[in-house]
This record gives sequence, C-alpha cells and structure tokens, in this order.
Amino acid sequence: MRKLFLSLACAGILLGFQTANFGFAQSPSGMPKAQSPTPSTPSTVPGQSPSANGPATPNTPEPVPAKVDDRKFLKQAALDGMTEVELGKVAEQKASSADVKQFAQKMVDDHTKANEELKQVASKQNISVPDTLDSKHQSQIDKLSKLSGEDFDKAYAKEQVKNHQSDVKEFTAEARSGNNAGVMAFASSVLPTLQEHLEMAKNLNKSEKNGGKKANGGS
Repeated sequence: MRKLFLSLACAGILLGFQTANFGFAQSPSGMPKAQSPTPSTPSTVPGQSPSANGPATPNTPEPVPAKVDDRKFLKQAALDGMTEVELGKVAEQKASSADVKQFAQKMVDDHTKANEELKQVASKQNISVPDTLDSKHQSQIDKLSKLSGEDFDKAYAKEQVKNHQSDVKEFTAEARSGNNAGVMAFASSVLPTLQEHLEMAKNLNKSEKNGGKKANGGS
C-alpha cells in the first residue's frame, strides 16, 4: 500500500513538472504569448501615397489650366488689331454720327499703338506675325464699307461689341495661361484698354439702337 502511494505521488510530481515545462515553452514569462498587434498604418501600394486622414489613395495630378498657344495668340491679335485700325478709318469716312466718328478715331489711335507693341514683342520672341489682312478679316471691312450713314453707324457699333468681346476673352486667356512671359506681359498690359473699348462699344451700340427707334417714331 505504501509503495502504491509513493508511485502515485511520483507520477503526479512528474506530470506537474511536464505541464510546467510545456507552459514555459510557450512563453518565457510563464504566461500565454499574446498575439502581435495589427499595424494601424496601411502598407503603401505602388502608385499610392499614405494619407494622414484615411487609407492610401491613388496619386492623382492636380488639374492644370490649358495653356494658350502664344504664336497663335499673337497672329490672331495682329489680324484683329489691323482690322480695328482699318474699320476705324472707314468709319471716319462713312459714319454720320459724331459719337461714332469719335469712337472710331480712338480705335485707330489705340490699336495702332497696340499693334506696334505687338510687333516688338513678336520680334523679341522670334515669332512671325502677319502684316496684311487675311480674306476673313478683309471681308469684314468690305461688308461695312458698302454701308453709309445711320446704317453704317448701327452696323459698326454692333460689330465693335462683338469684336471686343472676342478680344477681351483672348487677351484674358493669354494673360492667365500663356507660356511665354513676354507675350503674357503684353496681353496683361493691353487688356485694360480692350476692356475700356468694350464698355464704350456697348454704350455706343445702345445709343445707336435708341437713336434708330426715335428716328422711326419709337419712344
């Protein structure tokens, strides 16, 4: 009976020792090994950049304003400027309104000056610009040249609004989104004059419309 008790006691001690060894093998501290924490920062995927405010997002370039073709701008500006000078000269001969004649003279003076500045800028940038009108712009002059008196005044005033709306749009685009610093500076310097012309043309067009209504018995 004593031998059986001793055998059981030894067996219990041995079993406890093996169990302790097994736990020790799991963790040097004798405690179950805790799982490694999951990284909170997502891994970077090629073509993506990590974001401090959320998961990584694809690298999307910022939208870039469309650049203006400086050569095309100068060519168009030269043609438009020469057209304004020629139309002004025609108006001085064909117009019946003193206001139209006065406006036309200002167009000749201001656009002649701007045309000279344009040529200087184009020369410095080695950009060639036309020195004669193309068929499109010449036809505009020929069309108005066939009119005279009040008919010419109304047509000229209306055409001036249209022309200067286009000019302001083109010069604004070049001033903001051009490629050449010299051409951009030219556009910026002339733009205020063109904006002034546009307002004058709108007032002139309105005046001619009202004058025509009165002449026809309107209020």
